[in-house]
Amino acid sequence: MLFRIVRMTFDPARTAEFLTIFRDSEARIRQQPGCRHLELWQDADNPAVYCTYSHWDDAAALDAYRKSALFGEVWPATKRLFAAPPVAFSVAQVL
Repeated sequence: MLFRIVRMTFDPARTAEFLTIFRDSEARIRQQPGCRHLELWQDADNPAVYCTYSHWDDAAALDAYRKSALFGEVWPATKRLFAAPPVAFSVAQVL
């Protein structure tokens, strides 16, 4: 199992646009092969900061999603709203 967190900081005036993108794509991302879970978190101290938290079967499943047409649609639309570069963390479960 692979667990992934992506921390994204948005222009505060653009967070509503990000939330629309996420809500419109959330169900389709969850349907990607190997996606076991997807959540969106908002930083309690900084409402312009969000994190996606996802579980994937393995790195290959995540990589396949990142090469998919859906990712090619969602990521550029999200990326243009950033106020700072995203930070991503991946952790593999070994047991």
